[in-house]
Amino acid sequence: MLASAALMAACGIALQFAPHEILRYFGADASGIFPLFLQIIGALYLGFAMLNYMAKGVLIGGIYSRPLATGNLAHFLVGALALIKYAASAQNATPVWIAAAVYTIFAVLFAVTMFTHPLKEKDAAAK
Repeated sequence: MLASAALMAACGIALQFAPHEILRYFGADASGIFPLFLQIIGALYLGFAMLNYMAKGVLIGGIYSRPLATGNLAHFLVGALALIKYAASAQNATPVWIAAAVYTIFAVLFAVTMFTHPLKEKDAAAK
């Protein structure tokens, strides 16, 4: 949870404070409403980062904190698929491939977290 919170906070801060630079880096138009869209997306990232940070000590998995695990899984899975789709068709997409790999790792970890019961391992170790 702490790693995903840190990643989302970094993305959110970058999108909040450097939308024009990010748009220019990717060759997009840095004028008009696009910087505002990036700042709103940055606000979403910061909100999700705060949610994950606040839940870092909460038992997650199985039925415990299922909405939190589901939200994170949906975000990272859909994000990974979108990044992979874009990177597969773009030239010089090394940064996008790196982001896709990170998103895929988080998607797999949240899938495992969501579909396994956290207490079974502790019960087995106690016996």
